[in-house]
Amino acid sequence: MPPERRPPDDPIEWLNRAKSNLARATADINLPDVYLEDLCFDAQQAAKKPTKALLLSRGITFPFVHDLAELVTVLQRNGQEVPPTIAEAARLTRFAVETRYPSLTEAVTREDYDRAVAIATEVLRWVEQHLLDNR
Repeated sequence: MPPERRPPDDPIEWLNRAKSNLARATADINLPDVYLEDLCFDAQQAAKKPTKALLLSRGITFPFVHDLAELVTVLQRNGQEVPPTIAEAARLTRFAVETRYPSLTEAVTREDYDRAVAIATEVLRWVEQHLLDNR
């Protein structure tokens, strides 16, 4: 059961939504009809939403984009040091649009999927720690 919903301007609500995306990204891996591309979309969302939560917690207006490199740049321009492991989230941007629909893009591999989940998990943990440190 999901946690009680909070207002959209509450960074914790963004984290809760990210946790939901990460749970979906990891829960359906063995279902026969599930594309890894779809699970990677949830991993991308699980990295994007905490990044926006951190921006929101700092009072920084963020663009409503899927581009994680752009969001990380907004953090950095506003004085947030971003470790390379977090900046690596930019790799997930491709899962936001181009792999969600039938296309000429190559299928996502299990290695791609595993890396996407690992990056999303790392971003979520990093943001949670920053939000806890600022309470």
